[in-house]
Amino acid sequence: MRPLYLFSISSHSDAISINSLDITFFKPDIDFSKYDALIITSKQTSKALTQYAKESYISLPALCVSVASAASYEALGGEVLDIGGGYGDNLVEKIKAYPKQKKWLYLRAKEVASDFAKLCRDEGYHIDEVVVYESGCSKAIQNVTVEEDAVLIFTSPSSVKCFLKKHKLTQEQSVIVIGKTTAKALPQECNYILSPQTTIESCIEIAKEHFLK
Repeated sequence: MRPLYLFSISSHSDAISINSLDITFFKPDIDFSKYDALIITSKQTSKALTQYAKESYISLPALCVSVASAASYEALGGEVLDIGGGYGDNLVEKIKAYPKQKKWLYLRAKEVASDFAKLCRDEGYHIDEVVVYESGCSKAIQNVTVEEDAVLIFTSPSSVKCFLKKHKLTQEQSVIVIGKTTAKALPQECNYILSPQTTIESCIEIAKEHFLK
């Protein structure tokens, strides 16, 4: 059977899981009482929140980019206001469904793939941004040896970029990506399958259906 690699900060028992990123958390001073709701686009955001006193933020509902990020905030005891379609750009319409007077706090990574917050601010919506973590390429992804016929799952633009720093994709390899933003990070000539759902489980199922029979 062809080897299946998962490049993610999460792991899966059916794949060779390679941690793609090393995460550094920050703890800037935040007055949560100034806001009506949070915007969460990563499980890492919820991890960053654990650095703060829970009572300072837990009453704020969160607009989450995906089912996974929503689950991470619910695990803290928080309420999920709504869930996007897995992409930052999808949050624009979600935010526009609320009054412009609503005050949002977007807790984000140092580098992000979407400028949805700026797009909304340009239209008069109140969104403050605070960087609570940054990610860098892990030694694991840079040093991994991948077989020529491997099936590769990428779960973020960063995982693609980090892999390509030290490796090349071959025609014999098969690529599955978790979403459109991740797909954009691939070389133009790369053929890939886009997961219909932005979950690792969905990517694993595609690999089993198409490549691991």
